[in-house]
Amino acid sequence: MEESEVVAERRDSGLVPPGEYTRFEKARILGARALQVSLGAPVLIEVPPDLIDPVTIAEMEFAAGVIPITVRRGTAN
Repeated sequence: MEESEVVAERRDSGLVPPGEYTRFEKARILGARALQVSLGAPVLIEVPPDLIDPVTIAEMEFAAGVIPITVRRGTAN
């Protein structure tokens, strides 16, 4: 089976492997973390002093893999 077939099969089955997020999960994580940062939560990475946009900071934290938010998924039926 080619890699594209494996990706299509996984996508069609509705299952997302652990450690990978759907676009909806990623949006929810980034939104929640940006809200936390905007309300004064400590930033978990080094950012330039002139960077104040909480969404950009959340994206940088997500890319670094340091956001302390987990995703709980239901079981597949």
